[in-house]
Amino acid sequence: MNKKINPMLLIDFYKAVHAEMLPKDITKSVSYFTPRMSRVKMWDKVVMFGLQGFIKTYLIEYFNSEFFDRPFDEVMGEYRRIMDASLGKDAYKIEKVEKLHQLGYLPIEIISLPEGTRVPMHVPMFGITNTHPDFAWLPQSLESLISAESWHPMLAATVGATYRDIVNRYYAKTCDDNVSRARALGAFDFRGEECTESAIKAGAGWCLSFLNTATVPTIPYLEAYYNCDCTKEQVAFGSPSTEHSVMCSNFAIDGDEITLLRRLLTEIYPNTSFSAVLDSYDYWNIIENVLPQLKEEILAHNGCMLMRGDSGDCVEVVTRTVFKLWEIFGGTVNSKGYKVLDPHVKAIYGDSITIQRCEAIYKILEENGFACSNVALGVGSFSMQCVEEDGILKPFTRDTFSSCIKATYCEIADVPYPIFKNPKDGGFKKSQKGCCIVTFEDGEYRFTDGHTWAEACADENNQLVTVFKDGNMVKEQTLAEIRGVLHNGNF
Repeated sequence: MNKKINPMLLIDFYKAVHAEMLPKDITKSVSYFTPRMSRVKMWDKVVMFGLQGFIKTYLIEYFNSEFFDRPFDEVMGEYRRIMDASLGKDAYKIEKVEKLHQLGYLPIEIISLPEGTRVPMHVPMFGITNTHPDFAWLPQSLESLISAESWHPMLAATVGATYRDIVNRYYAKTCDDNVSRARALGAFDFRGEECTESAIKAGAGWCLSFLNTATVPTIPYLEAYYNCDCTKEQVAFGSPSTEHSVMCSNFAIDGDEITLLRRLLTEIYPNTSFSAVLDSYDYWNIIENVLPQLKEEILAHNGCMLMRGDSGDCVEVVTRTVFKLWEIFGGTVNSKGYKVLDPHVKAIYGDSITIQRCEAIYKILEENGFACSNVALGVGSFSMQCVEEDGILKPFTRDTFSSCIKATYCEIADVPYPIFKNPKDGGFKKSQKGCCIVTFEDGEYRFTDGHTWAEACADENNQLVTVFKDGNMVKEQTLAEIRGVLHNGNF
């Protein structure tokens, strides 16, 4: 965000007037973020992810630098200028915002399930409440910002977990146990995301399940907000690769493609694995005619050359490539009886690998006696923003899981009041009532509602625990810990 916007303006307009509409003498309100239904048949759970990054980015860094640490008159002048001109000076009251600035910190508590948790529909992922009796209006005032920042990282994490489940299933059958499953797929979605911030956070969600990504800024984001260090642990990896501009410009000079490929093998990357896109003109000519001419250089190369197709039917291209590479370079048979290509060669497809295509590729390889580790697959922006199911494209939005923040509880003069919505024809829009307790029983998360805030806090089995309070992180997770939660310690 180039121009830093006063965080109290990161709202829908109507949030500016709700404080005056709430019951008089209200001292506490509690709201929960909940996935209410799934519009994707294969998913009945969503991966909890992104809250810690959001809290550190916005509720701590952003609120401090752009609100609490700035001069009172300057901040209030910004707020008043926008609201007077756009909402009307008689439509809102600024005193509540003034009191917040004078307080000097964000009087908010957030309780949450562990990030990396696969949360069933209807179970609250996290809750938000005020810690100071004058600011019961604040939790719901933050709703728009929290919601906008939360749903896409969770979807990306769910997408990554779905691909990882497929990898786990096929690698368990066709690959030696020491072959890294976390390197099976990579994300190539940066250029196709809605914006840079979206790409970074989607990449972070992907990296809960895989190490390979082309989105470089995902690494400093994870380091800053999820307590990791790429120089000391496996956070994420990229890989050298050509693109069409490289291939075509060299072809224009050399008049062929073999010259560049030989230079890559012997001069540029003699000790480094790399991928080369080979379909700028005639992919199968390269595979069938050029690679045999380079066999000596490829086998002498201290690394792996990955043959990348980028057009045609990706399922056919990548599987047929494996078969041709076996004919040319051979390989070995692993402990489970599946063929493994000579380590100097591999097939890769850089994107276009949907959930269905990933499974189709692995299935063909398995049926033909090949280990699934013979291919590296790439997931592009389509899979981070859309899924195909029953021949229907289903774009991802907040409504993919109908994720929302709803107020369910308040206190007035220390008297608890459960609040809820239950539209006559609302179906899934029925909300929880009162405060919630989430328990983990028989491998599943369940919840009960109807509790007071005090009761929910006192229950030692409640999995919703405080992670943020009064401007500070109370409980944090590392990237490694979240991966452990999501994959049961088997990342």
